[in-house]
Amino acid sequence: MQTQLADFIKDTPEGREADEILRKCVPCGFCTATCPTYQLLGDELDGPRGRIYLVKQLLEGAPVTEKTRLHLDRCLTCRSCETTCPSGVHYSRLADIGRGIVEQRVPRQGMDRAVRWALREFVPRTKLFGAAMGMGRAVRGLLPAKLKEKVPESRPAGGWPAPRHSRRMLALAGCVQPSMAPSINAAAARVLDAVGVSLQELPGAGCCGAVRFHLNDQDGGRADARRNIDAWWPAIARGEIEAIVMTASGCGTQVKDYGHMLAADPAYAKKAETVAGLTRDISEIVAGESERLAPLLGSDGTRPREKVAFHAPCTLQHGLKIRGVVEKLLGAAGFETTPVRDGHLCCGSAGTYSILQPALSGRLRENKLAALTEGGAARIASANIGCITHLEAGATVPVRHWIELLDERLHGRPG
Repeated sequence: MQTQLADFIKDTPEGREADEILRKCVPCGFCTATCPTYQLLGDELDGPRGRIYLVKQLLEGAPVTEKTRLHLDRCLTCRSCETTCPSGVHYSRLADIGRGIVEQRVPRQGMDRAVRWALREFVPRTKLFGAAMGMGRAVRGLLPAKLKEKVPESRPAGGWPAPRHSRRMLALAGCVQPSMAPSINAAAARVLDAVGVSLQELPGAGCCGAVRFHLNDQDGGRADARRNIDAWWPAIARGEIEAIVMTASGCGTQVKDYGHMLAADPAYAKKAETVAGLTRDISEIVAGESERLAPLLGSDGTRPREKVAFHAPCTLQHGLKIRGVVEKLLGAAGFETTPVRDGHLCCGSAGTYSILQPALSGRLRENKLAALTEGGAARIASANIGCITHLEAGATVPVRHWIELLDERLHGRPG
């Protein structure tokens, strides 16, 4: 795709990156076939190819309107199009560049502006979010249905093993997971402890930066990244850790991108590359320990094989490019994973999308739950707190993180 970038952008780092991305696009339309919003709305501008044209036009100096912003807002940034694209177009980065410009040219007004400000300032603050979640649970029975589904019932975390192994890894607590599902990181710690790895969270590390970054506060997202790097760096510099473990694939996708996010920051660029290189999804870690884990799971065929449907988050399969790993781990643990129709499609959670685009998000959840349950699964498993909470609100069967299911096989249900 040929481009003639306008003067305001062409000699900037963003302009050079956008030009390189655009030149890879051969608008074949393969991406449109796998775009969730195009499938729902049937509008070319609500598919990747149309949105690429919109970004191209604004980078070439065309007027930016609220209609431009609407079609970019409707994008889930699920990155299914990137998996489909035969030319390797990095659509998500182009979308970030385009959205940043649109945000400047067409300022938001009224409730739209207020809601986005509240999300940027509230969600990433772990203690504040946790306090609000606690209050919400206290009056959960009185909440309206739409608000009630954002307040999952509390589940006990169970014990967290004390550090006792020479092998050590760090876990990111994140912003919402500590209050919404503390059982996830605790389960990961118990599973890794069983194979000789001590998992720890370090104070000071919090939100990965994705919330702010994808709400067009990219400077705020970079500040979150720097804070996490500062929290982890002493342990990294001393050579004490093997990996930084992500139990939320959304966070993993963001932290793996720290090198790109902070490439222009001379004080953090090298540290960010190191952190990104150390970052692993929990599925990668557990798969690497499968030989040690297998005897502990004792899956000899005598246990009944509970049917489980696995929803692969977009950040896992399209962002981190991890596919089929969790299903194998669940199978090795004695679960039967059921086939999931259109498994590449988004569930509609997509960070804050379920709040900002509730109608589209609800339709996507309805479609996803139908696909997940048609195989008779007794439970649904996933790998990202956003997907888990979003699906759980509409599901008729329990929804859990897959690492919690492995922990159950090893240790029984946490009390």
